[in-house]
Amino acid sequence: MELADRAVGFLLSFISLSIFTYYTFWVIILPFVDDDHFVHKYFLPQEYAILIPVSAGVALLCLLCIFIGFVMLKSKKKKA
Repeated sequence: MELADRAVGFLLSFISLSIFTYYTFWVIILPFVDDDHFVHKYFLPQEYAILIPVSAGVALLCLLCIFIGFVMLKSKKKKA
């Protein structure tokens, strides 16, 4: 079981580091590269650099509110 946990942890760390590196390069370095450079074809347009994290944050906030609502309703039923 420990080996599987370590493998999952390594995989999640690798995915997180890859996303962080991609996003950092996309947002911080790419605006300083010429528009006709070949590296631009590997990245989405700059508008998505704000749209994707904002929509992910809104979705996470909605799911968190739904979870809290279910917990509150469940705890209210146990008291009554």
